[in-house]
Amino acid sequence: NFKKSTGVITGDNVRKLFQYAHEHSFAIPAVNVSSSSTINAALEAARDIKAPLIIQLSQGGSQFYAGKGLSNEGQRASIIGAISAAHHVRHVAKEYGMYFDGMLEADEEYFVQHGEPFVQLDLSEESKDENIAIC
Repeated sequence: NFKKSTGVITGDNVRKLFQYAHEHSFAIPAVNVSSSSTINAALEAARDIKAPLIIQLSQGGSQFYAGKGLSNEGQRASIIGAISAAHHVRHVAKEYGMYFDGMLEADEEYFVQHGEPFVQLDLSEESKDENIAIC
């Protein structure tokens, strides 16, 4: 049994998702965000329609995420904001219950055809015991 999960995908799994989207003629929206509120709204919308999405930040959006009180000399505030936003996305995305629910059927079909999974979970931030329990 495969346990449903949600969250961020990386590396080869992103390529596989893009290929799947191409083969099934759908686009994956890239939503430009600048605050935790806009991140949460994007994640909620993706959850509601059971679809993947790309969260992106511009340099200005990243600076805004860090706060107006920080100097952006050397793009420092933009860097801090982008890092903070990435942590926020990784922490809350799995709680929204989006993304993986919509991909399980495709994963099962792909496995039947090719004998290997189509998608994978990134559980690198979870404990070893939780990894074993999920897998």
